Amino acid sequence: METTLYDTVFPGMSLPRQGKVRDIYDLGDALLMVATDRISAFDVVMPNPIPGKGRILTQMSKFWFEMMTSLIPNHLITADVEAFPAVCRPYLDVLQDRAMLVQKAEPLPVECIVRGYLSGSGWNAYLESGELCGIRLPQGLQESDRLPEPLFTPSTKAELGAHDENISFGQTIKMLGEDLAVRLRDVSIGIYKKAVAFAEARGIIIADTKFEFGMIDGRLILIDELLTPDSSRFWPQDAYRPGGPQKSFDKQYLRDYLLSLGWGKTPPAPELPPEVIENTRRRYEEALRRLTESVY
Repeated sequence: METTLYDTVFPGMSLPRQGKVRDIYDLGDALLMVATDRISAFDVVMPNPIPGKGRILTQMSKFWFEMMTSLIPNHLITADVEAFPAVCRPYLDVLQDRAMLVQKAEPLPVECIVRGYLSGSGWNAYLESGELCGIRLPQGLQESDRLPEPLFTPSTKAELGAHDENISFGQTIKMLGEDLAVRLRDVSIGIYKKAVAFAEARGIIIADTKFEFGMIDGRLILIDELLTPDSSRFWPQDAYRPGGPQKSFDKQYLRDYLLSLGWGKTPPAPELPPEVIENTRRRYEEALRRLTESVY
């Protein structure tokens, strides 16, 4: 039976910086990034963990990081717990398959979203204005339609408990400068296109995804996670039907459940029933199996 990890407590190690899902320990010259089984929706952390989720996220990120090294370097030093520093040794059983030792980087203040299909907040924005992050789209598109070309639609990074906000490419240039903004856009779309081609051969549509980047000595690198069910929409190709929501192997199932409750998307989040926890876990596991041929 898969054990769950909601919080980490490692006596002798510095108190972690806690994100929605990851606990991050400063080890001096590197960071230890531990993926817990917490899950968030609408930027609020749920009170119940999803068993094994952290292991799935870590293994998927590691898989994609290795695939994308020809396009851009990333922050991963190693995911082999036996190679972790000595201070981690008492906790290797907990860290196995769910932790990465990563380089320290200066995170950029934007989330780099690439959309290949019209869904989620992108669909809502299109209904309101016919635009997405300042980009005019063709008239008459349906929900879940494939876009003519993948779009780079960045957003701000909100503090824990707050909501990210979509911004235009022009706003991104003002924040980061034109050279870096163009580089982010081009590499984000390049990663997305490579992942899409790989996933489609395995029966998965990557409708959209979110990347995070940082700087090390003036060099741009990928950080955080990559192409996981937390950061992406994965749709089964054989069930794809434009004109409405899609079946998925990601957290959309959880979002839909929460919307059915009429919850106001602010803390505290409602308790999740066992069947919602299990159905979410199965979706994440299926994404891992189909894309990497691994199972946890």
